[in-house]
Amino acid sequence: MSLNKCMIIGNLGRDPEMRYTPSGQAVTQFTVAVNRNYKDQQGERQEETEWFRIVAWGQQAEFAAEYLRKGAKVYVEGRLQTRQWEGQDGQKRYTTELVANTIQNLERRPRDDAGFPGDAGGSQEPRPRPQPAGQQPQAEQPGPDYDDLPF
Repeated sequence: MSLNKCMIIGNLGRDPEMRYTPSGQAVTQFTVAVNRNYKDQQGERQEETEWFRIVAWGQQAEFAAEYLRKGAKVYVEGRLQTRQWEGQDGQKRYTTELVANTIQNLERRPRDDAGFPGDAGGSQEPRPRPQPAGQQPQAEQPGPDYDDLPF
């Protein structure tokens, strides 16, 4: 038996970036900062931050790109995956990312004057999604009901 499951709650470090694969599959990437508070041996309060790279596919990717903004508090659940590639200098490079299967925006509602947290534009409208080449925009579907979150 094996298990690869990761659950985090933190704040977005940057706006999500969505693109489409050549086959038309949506993929979105963003980072989440998770803080840990503890007392050191001298009894002083310490805080450390762990950064997670998040990758979402399909509907989760579209949700993240449309509704999440830098600074927003978010719950992400998924699996850890390490990828390897060769850099331009010939060295092997590695990155570990959380491949999300559940993303929940934990913000109650957008800020009154500033729109989404981290959105400098002041608009409370979600940003438009880029469409893959050759596809027509889909009809808008209602978003999730954030008041039903169990937190």
